[in-house]
Amino acid sequence: MARVLLLFGGRSAEHEVSCVSAVAVAAALESSGHHVILVGIDKNGSWHLAQNHPDRLEASGPRAYIEVPDASLVAIGQSLDFDVAFPVLHGPHGEDGTIQGLFEISGIPYVGCGVLASAMAMDKDIAKRLVQQQGIATPEWRVVCDSGIADLTRSVTVLSHDLGLPAFVKPAQLGSSVGVTRAESESQLKEALEVAFRFGSKALVEEAILGREIEVAVLEGPRASVPGEIFLRSGWYDYEAKYEDGTGQLVVPAELSDKQMEQVQALACEVFSLLECSGLARIDFLLDSERGFLFNEINTMPGFTPISGFPKMWEASGLTYSKLCNELVNLAFSG
Repeated sequence: MARVLLLFGGRSAEHEVSCVSAVAVAAALESSGHHVILVGIDKNGSWHLAQNHPDRLEASGPRAYIEVPDASLVAIGQSLDFDVAFPVLHGPHGEDGTIQGLFEISGIPYVGCGVLASAMAMDKDIAKRLVQQQGIATPEWRVVCDSGIADLTRSVTVLSHDLGLPAFVKPAQLGSSVGVTRAESESQLKEALEVAFRFGSKALVEEAILGREIEVAVLEGPRASVPGEIFLRSGWYDYEAKYEDGTGQLVVPAELSDKQMEQVQALACEVFSLLECSGLARIDFLLDSERGFLFNEINTMPGFTPISGFPKMWEASGLTYSKLCNELVNLAFSG
């Protein structure tokens, strides 16, 4: 059994999701016999050694840091040995290749994708460009950078003409639908871009697809789970629907024909390989009645909360939560 450095929290807007995920991952790893060292990263980027893991974790406690290139964790004036890192971190500084670079420099085995795959997958524009070049369909989109807009009002008019309305506006490098807005008019489109630019200098404006939302969990191999489908009682699958008000529900398995099931699983594995992923990823598609499956986005460290899609899809595929976490640790050593 391994000594696992479990990192949670982080500086992204998805900080709270990470804290909830870490509770379940820590319990699962310990049930498999692993020793877990919990370290929380607060919203300012400081590392803290957590003393225990109650129902809710907070990034507080004695300060901690990793010595580079010695790969030792220092806290409370002593060095704490560990074998592998499990970064339950979402968004910037956790899922974008930056902390993976720290692990690489230090020679630390870690769960999840490497530096390049993490960076490519995190940038929605780059990921869409790569899959489109491979011949995989994706909704039409345009990139808007706040530094390159001389006249936002005029740009909005061009965007609405090119993509139509409604349209979705997304920060290019965030997940969990943070900062995502559905715009139904040019004035809303302008406001949506202003919201997206609060989270970064690059945004995507994407055509709205009135289709089904299908997700596939992928493990290294690549191996695809049975797909799931998002159902909403109202609105669209925003942050609140995912984590707060319960209006979004993932149904597993998705009601698909055998042919559709095989097709979306194959597409998910193709995207996983194309972006040179390792360890794990959740890959999301939109199923359009005329155009078929359209690649939406990829998450290289999907949520691990009790209601998250990734573990639910693998559980429906025969892999329990604890066995899933254990397998991810084993994959980190073989990478």
